Amino acid sequence: MKVATIILSVIALGLIVFNVTKLDFNALLEGENVVALITIFTSLCAIVLLQILRISKRIEKLSKEKRSA
Repeated sequence: MKVATIILSVIALGLIVFNVTKLDFNALLEGENVVALITIFTSLCAIVLLQILRISKRIEKLSKEKRSA
């Protein structure tokens, strides 16, 4: 699970970098810039969700260890 979340986070980061290069900062809310902004925002959301998943799995693992001890 950890490897999968890391791989997906790297892919999302790559999408962010790619779409930042496509932005025209003179007209951010016109044409293809809107698509790039939406993709950047969704990639950031995906990274946050993946980090929450990793943290919840770590908490779950720690709580199982405490119950066993």
